[in-house]
Amino acid sequence: MKRIETTLPEVVLLEPKVFGDARGFFYESWNKKMLADVGLDLEFVQDNHSRSSRGVLRGLHYQIQQPQGKLVRAVVGEVFDVAVDMRRSSPNFGKWVGFVLSAENKRLAWIPPGFAHGFLVLSEFAEFLYKTTGYYAPAHERSLLWNDPTVGIEWPLDGLTPQLAAKDLAGKFLRDADSFS
Repeated sequence: MKRIETTLPEVVLLEPKVFGDARGFFYESWNKKMLADVGLDLEFVQDNHSRSSRGVLRGLHYQIQQPQGKLVRAVVGEVFDVAVDMRRSSPNFGKWVGFVLSAENKRLAWIPPGFAHGFLVLSEFAEFLYKTTGYYAPAHERSLLWNDPTVGIEWPLDGLTPQLAAKDLAGKFLRDADSFS
């Protein structure tokens, strides 16, 4: 597994070794020792799987208590994945990083606790898998507004009008959002 640094030091891209031939491919998408070898010694408690259509934007979600770290990947299709630092004590508070995760590139991303997370589906549809370090706690879930101009995420909308859930439409601006100390 190759570790790729991003502009936010805690958010990491991972590129697995893929073994392929005319029959198809094989790779280990998660291996505790392999992740520890690249500096991510993690314990996961939950796996999630979502399927979304082109233009669906999910996020930007985080849990203010019982925060979750997420190991994310697209296994079908392609998404633009985003993490936003929600830690007020961080020099990167309110900054974001985004990258393409796809079935083709097979990359994974580590989104640590303290970060809001979301993605936009770029392909006809996408299936998105993620492991979490904490259980889902709806009472503590928060949404950062996907298009907050202070954060300034450059979503690759290319003429798309994003489809959002009601809770994401009601996301808060960074200045008003609950954050981590």
